[in-house]
Amino acid sequence: MRLKTITALAAVALVAAGLALTGCSSDSGTDLVTVNAGEPQNPLVPTNTNENMGGRVVDRLFAGLKYYDAEGKAHNEMAQSIETTDRQHYTITIKPDWKFTDGTVVTAKSFVDAWNYGALGTNGQLQNWAFAGIAGYDDVSANPPRAQTMSGLKVVDDRTFTVDLKQPSIDFELELGFAPFYPLPEAAYRDMKAFGEQPIGNGPYKFDTWEHNVKIDVTPNPDYPGGRPAKNKGLRFVMYQSFDTAYADLQAGNLDALDVIPDTALSTYQQDLGDRAISKPIAYSQHIGIQSNVPHFAGPEGVLRRKAISMAINRPQIAENIFHGTRVPARDFTAFTLDGFRDNLPGSEVLQYNPDEAKKVWAQADAISPWSGTYRIAYNSDGGHQAWIEAVANSVKNVLGIDAVGVPYPTFKNIRDEITAKTIGKAFRYGWQGDYPSMFEFLTAMYLSSSATNDIAYNSPEFDRLLFAAQAAPTPEQAYDLAAQAQQVLFKDMADIPVFDYNVAAGHSDRVTNARVAWSGLFDFENIEK
Repeated sequence: MRLKTITALAAVALVAAGLALTGCSSDSGTDLVTVNAGEPQNPLVPTNTNENMGGRVVDRLFAGLKYYDAEGKAHNEMAQSIETTDRQHYTITIKPDWKFTDGTVVTAKSFVDAWNYGALGTNGQLQNWAFAGIAGYDDVSANPPRAQTMSGLKVVDDRTFTVDLKQPSIDFELELGFAPFYPLPEAAYRDMKAFGEQPIGNGPYKFDTWEHNVKIDVTPNPDYPGGRPAKNKGLRFVMYQSFDTAYADLQAGNLDALDVIPDTALSTYQQDLGDRAISKPIAYSQHIGIQSNVPHFAGPEGVLRRKAISMAINRPQIAENIFHGTRVPARDFTAFTLDGFRDNLPGSEVLQYNPDEAKKVWAQADAISPWSGTYRIAYNSDGGHQAWIEAVANSVKNVLGIDAVGVPYPTFKNIRDEITAKTIGKAFRYGWQGDYPSMFEFLTAMYLSSSATNDIAYNSPEFDRLLFAAQAAPTPEQAYDLAAQAQQVLFKDMADIPVFDYNVAAGHSDRVTNARVAWSGLFDFENIEK
């Protein structure tokens, strides 16, 4: 998002009656499992939720054709069968007697209508790009649309529909557990914004309450017949202003599960929590992006400046001094836990600390247009990013001899709104957390020219062609070879600046008997027990 996109790591002040202002912010007596969260950027509509604060809730409320277990293995959820002979033409049959929480039956039409809604350009859905491989998408997503529904989707009967892709895809079946592919009930289309405030799903939990900027409660769906039933009495997503407060609550037993240990506690959390501490490599990458409407960052000058800044960042030192080994210097544009990852791609030398080369390349950019101003990096201060962003800024300042500073935004929603609107006017920290376990999600979501989650507005026909060719390749190895070529284009253009991959540092309270972090870095929420 899944994510969820990415993805913030927290949000918004916790100020409300019944939630203490001193940091003991959740009710230690509740039967619900309390987990850290933040205010979602948008109402909880699956096709418009591309960050993990909304995504972690959406994925509990909805069931797709598939779901992913804690290790990232895909299983059929609503799908009874997914049949294809060529990886381009699919016949999908769903299981019978599955209902939304308003009592209406989930049908093949529930999927087809939801996908068409998500793809339609006039609906402005942030996860629109997920449907790009389906025949007819280009007509539906155009501005203005040339069609209202994708020609590649056909309802056969109540439980069967067909999907025709533009070309074979090595990834299509795997991604069918990703949020944009969830079904929607008829009630959603009467008022989608209102639906997003009180979503009606078909997943392991049903929506209970959303107290904005405070908490979201979900409770088990007694009618859920799928493979990931809730093993707890519900979840309370508690919205924190800082991870330090969340960690204090975790230690005090007022929070049951925390998926990001603050950097102030990374040197001690394993000693503090003992066997309740969790460490695991995950599919999550952190980047610094900058949009080409920022002075000095368009065209060839921008390419040189991004490469110079990248080589001016001492990733190993920052990873050790601030993150105590819980971050890994990035080696590509995806994540190091994913199949197909290669750590020595041609061009990846720009991710290594090289002060002399950084100065040389910066001077080449100055020959095009002399540098002026300050290099500013925006970050959401509710996400635990201040220390590493300031360290990056200092590294850039010391190597290149320019003014460089971090610029805090109060909440993740604040910064995401400006990034999405392309009005942020400075560099910004962003990244991607896996929604389904494939490097192609990272490459498509962040860099495909038609992707609504391409925050840097990167546009390379050569990259697009190679990415599509990779997805159409007949074998995984051939697909990964072509993906490597596509990433070489990203390095040539220095699309953005990959900084870190993640080893998650997380923990749970002593009231929890079972909790584990999934492949993506989020908790395996359904299986938390207390």
